[in-house]
Amino acid sequence: MFGLFKKDPAKALEKKHTKLLEEAMQLQRKGDIKGYAKKMEEADNVEKEIANL
Repeated sequence: MFGLFKKDPAKALEKKHTKLLEEAMQLQRKGDIKGYAKKMEEADNVEKEIANL
């Protein structure tokens, strides 16, 4: 009963992953390849965290 209102950590990580992918796409469109690579690396790390859950 007390776990009813707890947030799902996987959902929060998926939301963060989606946001990072969108930010990476915008950086790529602007031509900032280094920024794009950095965001994709962060997104990959978040994806690994999701897989570990």
